[in-house]
Amino acid sequence: MKISLTDLSRNFEEVHPALSDREAVEEANRCLYCYDAPCIQACPTGIDIPSFIKKIASGNLKGSATTIMSSNPVGASCARVCPTEELCEGACVLNHSTKPIVIGDLQRYATDWAIKNDQVLFKKGKSNGKTVAVVGGGPAGFSAARELARLGYDVTIFESSSKAGGLNSYGIVSFRLPQEVSFWEVDQVKNLDVKVRTNTTVGKDISADEVLSTYDSIVLAAGMAHVPDLGIEGEELDGVYDAIEFVKDTKTKPLTDAFIGKTVAVIGAGNTAIDGATCSVRLGAEKVKILYRRTQEEMSAYDFEFEFAKQDGVEFEWLTQPVKIHGDEKGGVRSIECVKMELGEPDKDGRRRPQPVQGSNFNIPVDAVIKAIGQTRHLSLIEQFQLDHKGGVVQVNESCRTSNPKVFACGDVVFGKGKGEAMVVTAAQQGKDAAYAIHKQFKEQSVTI
Repeated sequence: MKISLTDLSRNFEEVHPALSDREAVEEANRCLYCYDAPCIQACPTGIDIPSFIKKIASGNLKGSATTIMSSNPVGASCARVCPTEELCEGACVLNHSTKPIVIGDLQRYATDWAIKNDQVLFKKGKSNGKTVAVVGGGPAGFSAARELARLGYDVTIFESSSKAGGLNSYGIVSFRLPQEVSFWEVDQVKNLDVKVRTNTTVGKDISADEVLSTYDSIVLAAGMAHVPDLGIEGEELDGVYDAIEFVKDTKTKPLTDAFIGKTVAVIGAGNTAIDGATCSVRLGAEKVKILYRRTQEEMSAYDFEFEFAKQDGVEFEWLTQPVKIHGDEKGGVRSIECVKMELGEPDKDGRRRPQPVQGSNFNIPVDAVIKAIGQTRHLSLIEQFQLDHKGGVVQVNESCRTSNPKVFACGDVVFGKGKGEAMVVTAAQQGKDAAYAIHKQFKEQSVTI
């Protein structure tokens, strides 16, 4: 059967269906509205979940959306991408008797209403005369900017991409998180008179010194950089992709038929690898394999992402390490050579170190290879700010403050390798924490003066 570009476009429509009005009200009325609710404790941003659900039951959807977004500035995105079964829904008391409240779906229901009805939920606070620069326009940066604006600060966000939103806008597949959801969250922040300077890379288009001298305080929320090289022969061939850029292209460029009927190998087993694999399926690939040098037990992808990929027909090759990509006569990819691995002693991040099995080399015929083996750090930027770091992981205290008391950091720039808590919702809370820490610092300085 021939696949058209229209078919491919449909493949990128949101997979998980929204609740109907009736379903939402019925589900909201199942909630016990617990006092000291464990679901609130399980939410990194502390959303008052019983309150927003009760507002849905009573028909107050604006109030519900406001309750959600006041605690989580990217609450509409998190309704779709949070591992709710591990967080709020996992803590629901109804797990012990029937089934948990579908908190994520109800959160989506309320925020979708706000999006469809063009709601502006917050107002800028009274100006306090202080200026803050936020470096990076992703979930952490926008959360910091939103809170700072509500506290009366004059905030400017520096974003290297042409549009803001970071991971939520560009790095999460459309069939899980449509761009318009992230862009609405961006607009909520812009409506607080936050200035967003897109296509502006700090350290290149404007120096770190200039930012430091111009603004009273800085929030470093630059996230991560590109996927690193594999360090093997053949990765320069046409048909070898950076997973981050690959996913971004499906959200920002017209879809093509280049993958229809092809065989694709994805290297890595994190959430980005899953996104690269499931995008390949939706672009018409006939066979998609994820190659991972460890086992299922050690992979960093969420369980629901793993199940989703299997449902899409993605195959997994465990204990498999690519060692060479073979090309064809046109400079494209013909096959990927791998070696089988076995697990030895644990390494620094606690996972058992894979070791190659001698003489176990084998070839897998493929037409494309997608690299998803993590991301590099913004070392140059961090060093321009002269911040203490460990391998690109910025060192901060409990108040998100770096070695420079004028610079605070949050999001992926402070997460080390192997730390599974690096979620969108955690980045959002860190952005809030950084904002409150800056506010506290200025208050203490004014008292001292």
